[in-house]
Amino acid sequence: MHIPDGFLSLAVWSGTGAVSIAAVALSVKKAKLQENSSQIPLIGIVTAFIFAAQMINFPVAGATSGHLAGGVLAAILFGPWLATLIMAAVIIIQSLFFQDGGITAIGANLLNVGVIAPWLGYIIYKLVENSKSKMLKSVGIFFAAWISLLAAAVAVSLELYLSGIIGLGVALKAMVTWHSIIGIGEGIITVVVVNYLLKREDQPFLLPGQKGGLNHE
Repeated sequence: MHIPDGFLSLAVWSGTGAVSIAAVALSVKKAKLQENSSQIPLIGIVTAFIFAAQMINFPVAGATSGHLAGGVLAAILFGPWLATLIMAAVIIIQSLFFQDGGITAIGANLLNVGVIAPWLGYIIYKLVENSKSKMLKSVGIFFAAWISLLAAAVAVSLELYLSGIIGLGVALKAMVTWHSIIGIGEGIITVVVVNYLLKREDQPFLLPGQKGGLNHE
């Protein structure tokens, strides 16, 4: 999902940058980190895990790359507002210190992986959140992670197309094909981690909907 410098037109990278800045600013206001200070250790662990997972890249189309995203995992655990902040931190550090994704493309990369993916996945997750069927809930979590990765891939394709870098059909074929496969791993990892935390008898960290859990409003 990392778009490098020089591949987006001024209109695309500035437009996506403006949207991402607004999303981060609103997330800072809505995340309520001070009210959930007990969750900071888990937030740090999950952020480090997502950072490491995203460093494993697979070449795709138009000099872009594909990788596990982790946005839906963060959104399920902490809510979409905090998930956007987590993804912003990961993407900015990767771009500035590891040259993984262009500096001018930070806004686009954040929009794709830190806004579109976690928010779409979270909306899907909410449909099964209160299900009494563990199987249905797991399938819902898997689908949320899988489809969110495809949505981000489609967004990348559109951005490259609008920038005149590659044909839309070629971009969609390459990005969607690769990420439909990568999304399987994304879905499995998300289900395993979420279910593990839910099954902990001595849960020091509570998920959305649980008594004492995070406030996502």
